[in-house]
Amino acid sequence: MRRWNGWGDESVAYALHDDALGFLAGRIGSGAPFADAPFDAACASLAPSRLQATGLPAHIALATDAPTRLRHALGQSLPDWLRLRYGRIGTAPDGVAFPESGEDVRILLDWAAARGVSLIAHGGGTSVAGHVTAQASPRPVLTVSLARLAGMLHLDREAQLATFGAGVFGPDLEAQLRAHGYVLGHYPQSFEYSTLGGWIATRSSGQQSLRYGRIEQLFAGGRVETPRGTLEIPPFPASAAGTDLREIVLGSEGRVGIITQATVRVTMAPEYEAFHAVFFASWADGARAARALAQSRPGLSLLRLSNPVETVTMLALAGHRRLVALLERWLRLRGCGDGKCMLLLGASGTRDGARAAMRTALGTCRQYRGVHVGRKLGEKWRQGRFRNVYLRNAAWQHGYAIDTVETAVDWPRVGATMDAVEAAAADALAQYGERVHAYTHLSHLYPQGASVYSTFVYRLAGDYEEDLARWRTLKNAVSQAIVASGGTISHQHGVGLDHAPWLEAEKGAGGMAAIRAVLRHFDPDGLLNPGKLVADGEAVR
Repeated sequence: MRRWNGWGDESVAYALHDDALGFLAGRIGSGAPFADAPFDAACASLAPSRLQATGLPAHIALATDAPTRLRHALGQSLPDWLRLRYGRIGTAPDGVAFPESGEDVRILLDWAAARGVSLIAHGGGTSVAGHVTAQASPRPVLTVSLARLAGMLHLDREAQLATFGAGVFGPDLEAQLRAHGYVLGHYPQSFEYSTLGGWIATRSSGQQSLRYGRIEQLFAGGRVETPRGTLEIPPFPASAAGTDLREIVLGSEGRVGIITQATVRVTMAPEYEAFHAVFFASWADGARAARALAQSRPGLSLLRLSNPVETVTMLALAGHRRLVALLERWLRLRGCGDGKCMLLLGASGTRDGARAAMRTALGTCRQYRGVHVGRKLGEKWRQGRFRNVYLRNAAWQHGYAIDTVETAVDWPRVGATMDAVEAAAADALAQYGERVHAYTHLSHLYPQGASVYSTFVYRLAGDYEEDLARWRTLKNAVSQAIVASGGTISHQHGVGLDHAPWLEAEKGAGGMAAIRAVLRHFDPDGLLNPGKLVADGEAVR
């Protein structure tokens, strides 16, 4: 069963051991736990539904009960969590529809247009930027769950193309492909609960994109139901025939239409995978090695470089105090002391090819004084890479909030951007007399630059208004730092509500006008996911 007010499955827990709690207390002070609002009370707080199923075919399920509406009301951003945990739900969708085909989505669009109902497409509800959050509106709001559009519709082995319903979850998609010997290879941290349509609509990036590519390389074509009609995008290998219509759909965040099926480029399942860890004495050495690897392209599937604070944090949270202490002493003897950084490397493919890629990469690391510690830490990361996000639940239970921001910049700006974002977070929380534990890693590396991904841990006040104010101050400060550093406001999380105020700094006035013109063309009455992507007057946190 999915948690209604946190991340993931209710049966999965990430325990914070005493050493980890002591580490956090030493950095930012002890947290003060408090009771969450109960589910029944949160349901009772919802306003009555304004929707009736009149005019809909009987086979299209439409739920207007409070529990279903609540479970589809919010995503996984920190403001969403605050509303859920404190029971301050506010606006929720008036109903949730469960279409079973693209034709059902077409019917829902026409029905909603005739009645002036806003529609929000809902995949896995994993957004950390406010994509699925309903905004206060005089119009009724209907969330459209794509959970029943989840099957593989076609597999072309010669072209290596697979077509799926857009509501397919990551594990189900990969299971269906692996039954035929293929993978898509798209592994965002939200993999277990996010969907193919959501990845496309938010321009997602997976952890092994070095080998498989970001979603824009994997998305070949598909079908989108828009208020103007059905948009069919054929999956050409390549085309020079004008504007690529895929680009209109990628990152459109449910405002152009509802993606009902997608054709993706798949790859033969790897024969062999290995993940290794290398430590460097300093951030400068690690960053130089990471850049050299990204630019020489030895054929890896993963590169992830943690800065010194993230490195020490990962080791502190790992448990196994004696083993970590032995590792620390061993690394210190080899020149990797307090400022050390850890680089994770992954190789996937044929056994010979992946091993050759890893040998080449480790040789490059040695040129920058890298200390190879083998596969154990890399494999531990692989085993827990979709479970680490459960740390948010555990931290909350001990009185701490965790939030993140991410950007991408050219290599000359990487270090300065990281420092600016972490400093902005510290200054923001200092206004409340609080400290923040900020740490960063480079999550995706390119020849041109890298994604700078920062995490912030700080204490909760135990008061909704105070905690929302702290988040707003922090979010504004770090977003301004990103813009001032010349970074994109989002490398992999999309725009939603939370990043919309900074989009124009990246796109410019002319670019924003073009985006709005496209949205007006496909959705002239503004029925689709209002307030998201572009700040059009309805986005309020």
